[in-house]
Amino acid sequence: MGERRYLLAECRLPEIRAQLQRSPRVLIPLGATEQHGPHAPFGTDSILATEVCARLAKRMDALVAPTVPYGLSGDHRGFAGIPYLSVTTLSGVIRDLALSFAESGFKNIVFVNGHYTNSIALHAALYEADDDLPSDSVVYGFNYWDPLPAEQGAAYLSFSEGLHANIGETSAVMAVDPSLIDLDAAVADFPTFPSGPSNPLVSAFFLSGEGRTYRATRSGVWGDPSSSTAETGLAYFEQIEEACVRFMQDVEQTFAQYPERP
Repeated sequence: MGERRYLLAECRLPEIRAQLQRSPRVLIPLGATEQHGPHAPFGTDSILATEVCARLAKRMDALVAPTVPYGLSGDHRGFAGIPYLSVTTLSGVIRDLALSFAESGFKNIVFVNGHYTNSIALHAALYEADDDLPSDSVVYGFNYWDPLPAEQGAAYLSFSEGLHANIGETSAVMAVDPSLIDLDAAVADFPTFPSGPSNPLVSAFFLSGEGRTYRATRSGVWGDPSSSTAETGLAYFEQIEEACVRFMQDVEQTFAQYPERP
C-alpha cells in the first residue's frame, strides 16, 4: 500500500470516496500573487497557506484542495506585475467552492486564508452561501495567524514586527524553500501614521481602496526581514499548527453545541 495522500488533486476516486466515509473534511488554502518586497517571492501568501493546510490535514484527517492563487491584491496596484481579483469575483469563487464541495459529500469545509485582504470576500461569500448549504455542514474560514496566542501572534505579524514581507512571513518561506528568499536584497521599511498604527486606522486606510500599500511603502515591505532564518520559520509553523488545530476543534465543538433550530 502506498503512502497516504493528503492533496485532493493527487487522489484517485476510490481514495476520495474513502475519505468522505472516514472524515469528510477539506481544507482550501486561499492565497494571492503579489509583491513581497525585493527579497521574497510573489507567491508568499499562497506558499504559506498551502504549507499550513498540509500540516493541518495530517492532524485533522482532511484533504487539501488546490490553492486559490489569486486574491484581493488591489492594494498593491502600482507595483510591477500585480494580478488581482475583484471582491465580487473572489466572493463568487469561494461561494461556488463551498457549495460544490458540500454537494459532493464534504461536511467540514474550511477556507484557510493566507492574505489578509481576502477576508473581505471570504466572510461575505460564506454569509451569503449559508442558506444554500446543507444544515449538517460545518463551513467557515479564518486567517491562519489569527488563532495564535497574543505573544506569538505579535512576533509573527504585528505593527511592531511588521505586517507584510516581514521577519515572520520571510522566515516561514525559508522554512519551506530557502532558495526563494534573497536576504541580501532585504530592506527594512515601516510606514508611519499620524498617531501610531492601530487596527481602525489601518483598516480605514488600507481597506477602503486600491493601491494603498503602494502609497504607504516604497519597498513593498512592512517590517525588517533581514534577520529571518529557516529555523525561525519552522518554529512559527509549529506554533501556527498547534494553535490552528485547537481552533478548528473548538469550531467543530461549537457547531455541534449549537445545531440549527427547527
